[in-house]
Parts: sequence; C-alpha cells; structure tokens
Amino acid sequence: MPGVERFKRLMSYVKPYRVRFVGAFVCSGLVALLSGAYAWLARPVLDDIFIQKDEQMLLVLPLALFGVATLKAAFSYGVGYLMAYVGNGVVADIRQQLFQRLMRLSVGYHDANTSGRLVSRVVNDVGMMANAASSVVKDIFQNGLTFLAMVGVILYQNWRLAAISLVVIPLSALTMVRVGKRLKRLATSGQEQMGDMASTLQETLAGIRVVKAFGREEAEAERFKERNQIFLSTTLKSNQVWSLGHSHMEIIGVIGIAIIIWYGGYLVIHEAMTPGAFFSFLAAMFMAYTPIKKLSGANNLIQQALAAAERVFDVLDLETEQSQNRGTVPLVGINRVIEFQGVSLRYANQTVSALTDVDLTIKPGEVVALVGSSGSGKTTLVSLLPRFYEPTVGGIYIDGIPLTSYELQSLRAHIGIVSQEIVLFDDTVRSNIAFGRTGAGQADVEQAAKLAYAHDFILRLPEGYDTVIGERGLKLSGGERQRLAIARAILRDPPLLILDEATSALDTESERIVQLALANLMKNRTTLVIAHRLSTIQNADRIIVLDRGTIVEMGSHDELLRQGGVYRRLHALQFQDVTSPHYS
Repeated sequence: MPGVERFKRLMSYVKPYRVRFVGAFVCSGLVALLSGAYAWLARPVLDDIFIQKDEQMLLVLPLALFGVATLKAAFSYGVGYLMAYVGNGVVADIRQQLFQRLMRLSVGYHDANTSGRLVSRVVNDVGMMANAASSVVKDIFQNGLTFLAMVGVILYQNWRLAAISLVVIPLSALTMVRVGKRLKRLATSGQEQMGDMASTLQETLAGIRVVKAFGREEAEAERFKERNQIFLSTTLKSNQVWSLGHSHMEIIGVIGIAIIIWYGGYLVIHEAMTPGAFFSFLAAMFMAYTPIKKLSGANNLIQQALAAAERVFDVLDLETEQSQNRGTVPLVGINRVIEFQGVSLRYANQTVSALTDVDLTIKPGEVVALVGSSGSGKTTLVSLLPRFYEPTVGGIYIDGIPLTSYELQSLRAHIGIVSQEIVLFDDTVRSNIAFGRTGAGQADVEQAAKLAYAHDFILRLPEGYDTVIGERGLKLSGGERQRLAIARAILRDPPLLILDEATSALDTESERIVQLALANLMKNRTTLVIAHRLSTIQNADRIIVLDRGTIVEMGSHDELLRQGGVYRRLHALQFQDVTSPHYS
C-alpha cells in the first residue's frame, strides 16, 4: 500500500471525531491569522511610535498586542484540547479494532507470531499512528496556515524582497523529503526490534520461576541487553538523521535571513523601504521560519507513523477465521458419529506431516483415549475438531456433515477443553468459572464448582468466589487450578469433551480429587482423552495408539496388551515390566 493510501486510511479513523477535528482546524486558522497580526503590528510600532512619536498609537498598539495575545492563547488552547481528544479517541479505536482482529485470527497465526511482537503492535505502533493523526492539525495545518499568513505579510510589505526570501523553500522541502524517507526505513526496523524486545521481556517474566530456579537471571538479563542495544542503535541512528535534518534546516534558514538583512538594509538605507516595514518583514520571516522547522518535525513523525501503520494494517487486512470459514449449519448435538476420513496435516514451513492418513470413527457417549510417545500427533488430532487447524488432506464429519459446513461459533460452543496447561485470568474465581458460559449466575457457578470438587477450597479463600487468583492463577495450587478449569468446562456443558493431559502434572492426592471431578464432567459426553499415564485410561471404551502421526493400534486395554505391540511396550515402560537402569 503506497504511503499516500496508508495516510488516507489512517485519517479515516478521524471521521467519528470530525466535528472536533473541524473545530481544531478553525482554531488553527485563527491562530495563524493572529500570528500574522503580530508581525504586521511590528511596522506601526516602529514607524508610528519610535520614529513619528505618535502618543495615541502608544496607547492603542500595546492594547492591540494584548488583545491579539489573549485571543491567540484561547484558540491555541482550543487546538490543543480538541486534538488531544481526537488523538486519544483514534488510539483507542485502532487498538480496539486491532485487538478484536487478533482475537479472530487463526491459532496458526498466533503460533507463527510471538505474543511480544503482537503486544508491540497494539501498544507502540498504534501509539505512533495516533500521534500522527493528532499532529496533522496541530503541526501541519496550524504551522502551514501560520506560514501562509507570514507569507501574506511579507508579500504585503515588499513583494521583491519576498521573492528572494521564498527561494529557501525548495531547499527546505528537499531536506524534509530526504530525511523523511530515511526515518521511515529506520522506524520500520525499530518497531520490529521493539517487538523482539517485548517478546523477550514477556517470555522471561512469564517464566520467572524457571529463570530463578535455574539461576539464569544474569543470562536472561544479557539476552534482554542484546535486544535492548540493537533497539538503542536504531533509535540513535533515527535521532542522528533527525538532528542532521534539523541542522540543515537551520543553515538554510540563516542563509535566507542573511540575504534578506543585506538586501532589506540596502533598501532602507536608500529610503526605498521604511524601517518599520523592514522590521515587520523581518519579524514575519523569523516567524515563518519556525513553522517550516515544525513542519519538518511533523513530516518525520508522519513517516514513523506510516511505518507503524503498515505493520498494523497488515494485521487488520488479514482474513479472520469467520471470513475464511463460511459454514452455515448450526450444530445442535452429536447424534450419530464423528468421523476422520483420510486426514493428513502438515504444518506451515514443516517438511514432515504431523498426521498421515488418519481414519477414525467415534460414537456419541464413547470415551476414546489417545496414547503415544511425544510428537506422535495426539494433540494435533484433537485440535482439528474445534478447527484450530485445517487438514491438509481428507475431511472430518459430524453426523455425516463436513466440519467446515458448521458455523464456527456453533461448533466450538459444543466442545469443552481441559488441558495440562491451565489458562486462568487475573480475575475473581467466579469470573474464571463463568468464563465457560455467558450469563451464568452465582447458583450455576457454585453448582459447577461443587461437581468439580472445588467449592470447599473456594470457600476457604480470603474472599471466597470474589478472590482474585492472580495471573494464570498462580495464587492457587496445581490441583486447585485444574479443578477451576473443570468447573468452567462443566458450566459450559458441552456434548464433546477433550481432556489433554489433564492430570499429568499433579501429585497423587490432587490427581485423585481431579479424577473424581473429571468423572462428573465426562458423564453422558463424548470424550477424547490424551494421557501419558496409562493407568488413567484403562477403562476407556477404546484406546487409539499413535506413532509418528499414524494410527498403529486400536482396541481396549486388555486387547492391546494381548497384541504385544506399541501399547504393550509403553505400558511395560511405565510399570517397569522391562529392565530399568539403576543409579547409585
């Protein structure tokens, strides 16, 4: 997208605030006119008061200057307030739209982009865009109009002298363009580096317990330092370019003023121009030079904002899951079967398939366990049901209808997931459980907690159901977090349940309680269970054994043991039926 188009699109976010935007524009115009009045008043001050010694003007002109100053201050306040309102409104709108888009992008997109980089786009890039939007009136319109007002004054005083003074404008414009292009390139690089730095920060803080446990504080500090230094280097280069441009503008301005003083002085000496007219002209020149410098700074800011806008618009232009998945059939339950027919999946940028030619039929109410070594494709297989990923080959059907034909929201509303990695929010216990169903009341939340064997420990918390549990629920034990996740799934009441290593990280006592909670959750539901602990799935209706993305065995626990294949080997390893190494 060309820079002009990006700028137009950026400015489109100002439309909801157009009344205030127009008000700011009007105030800017009045500020410019009043600035021109300052320069124009220099002529009668010098000619009438100091040369002609007019006492009446001695009274009138100071009052006029005071009136101009008061009005200019009032309108300057109007510009500042109105544009602050517009700028903050724009930043809130863009951030909200960007966040909503991120929520609607596929799991695959989030897998490919670190959370730190995405946070950087929402926080830093959008902030730069908003600065540009709010500076358009304040720095471009106001300074542009002020410059025009000063040009009017200098043309009125002496058009020949004005023609000489305006020669510096093309030189200033050339400097602005060249500096702007370099700043845009550096801004793009800097924003990417800011994302990398934010990603490193987020990873380290999220894993602070591991960092401390392994004594890696200094190593992580060094890793962050590397990112920080790279970002610092780019920032310094940007400041260097900006400073060079500012210096060039300063030199160009001084050259122009020096020529004006020489030629204007010549005119005054030869009485072709009054001293008042010359000083009015000179005041206008000085006052015109300031807007040119500020316009240069605004151009730099806009170039940085356009670089940020490119990154933000790249995300906003991505197709959401909802736009890609145009299913129209509402899912009302699972009445017959779930079928995987010849399903294969290869992740983006991977050379080996995660799943290969999977055929599987699951009946309503059936408990199916998935086992296999790490990387065998268990989690990938169940991730296809809520359509976190799409099969590369083959199809999945519920009651004979392709999964892609169902409304995405309806499909996911019928699936509950409880995994080893529990995701809880820094909110109250009640809110975390109620996350499972919109509009759930206190009675519904408590009933779900009781079925998940969580009610008693919740009542022991300092504020019961109103206790804030901290980021990722770190104020709770592993078993307590797991039971809250189960309560959330019970409240959702889904016909299809996915348990992904739901008890693998728990101690024996916690696992026993969680297993009781899971038993309540699994009643009258179709359940897919992923488990490394084979003891937890021996009573499953069927056990599916996966190896390198392929189903290699299928049957009950006893049947698979009798077959003497992969399942028996996994069972033997867990229960030490084979010789194990001894350590002294």
